[in-house]
Amino acid sequence: MPQVPPPKRHPYAQWSPDARALDLVGDKWTLLIVRDLASGPRRFVELQRVLPGISTEQLRSRLNRMVADGMLTRQRYREVPPRVDYELTPRAKDLLPVLAELSRWGYEWAWSPPRNGEAVDIGAIFRLAGGLATPSNKRQSVELTVTDGDREGGATVFTLALGPREISIVEDSAEDPTAKAKGATSAWVKAFGPNVDLSALQIDGDRAIVEKLITELAQEKIQAKVAERDQAAGEDQRAA
Repeated sequence: MPQVPPPKRHPYAQWSPDARALDLVGDKWTLLIVRDLASGPRRFVELQRVLPGISTEQLRSRLNRMVADGMLTRQRYREVPPRVDYELTPRAKDLLPVLAELSRWGYEWAWSPPRNGEAVDIGAIFRLAGGLATPSNKRQSVELTVTDGDREGGATVFTLALGPREISIVEDSAEDPTAKAKGATSAWVKAFGPNVDLSALQIDGDRAIVEKLITELAQEKIQAKVAERDQAAGEDQRAA
C-alpha cells in the first residue's frame, strides 16, 4: 500500500474511500493543476498562465500542499533566474481517467458555448486526450495548433502521440506528423461546441484520424444524446 498522506487541516473526517480522495483533490484548482500537468512538467509561471483566475498565493499554497501529499514533485535547478519545475507523480497520474469521466459528465450535463467572462484555453481540452480519446492500432501523431494562442509568436502547438496502449501529449510541434489541424480559437470552439463543427479548421494529412480524434475529444456521441434528450423534453413541454 502506498504511503498515506497526512490528514488535511480541515478533513472531511469520514472513514470512506471517497472522502479520503476528496481530502486530497476536493480543493478548488487541484484537479485543474493535475490536468494542466498532464502534458509534462511546468514552471510556476507557466501554471499561472494556463490557470487564469488563480492568485499567486493560492497557486503557491496549492502546489506546496500537493507536493506534501505526494501528488507532485518539485525539481529545483541552479539557474539565474531560479527555475522550479512541477511534475505529476504516479499517484496524480492515476487521476487522469477520473478527470476524463468528470469531463464526460460535464459534456452531458453542463456543456454550452463559452459564457461571458469564461477564459477559453483549447489546450485544457487537448490535455484530457489521454482519457477521452482511444488508442490507435499503429503509432500515429497529430499536430494541433491554435493559431491565436498565448505563446510567443501567437500560436500554441500540441502534438498527440497515439499508440496501441496509450495517448500522450506534448506542447510542441511534431517532426513528421500523420496529420495536422489548425485554426483560431473561434474555430476550435466550434469544433468542441455542442454541434461539433470542424468546418472552420484547416486539416492536412490523414483527415480521418483528425476527425476521429476531435470528435472523441468533443464527445460527439454524448453531445448528440443530449441534443436528442433536449429535443424530446421540448416536445413533451409543447404537448403538455
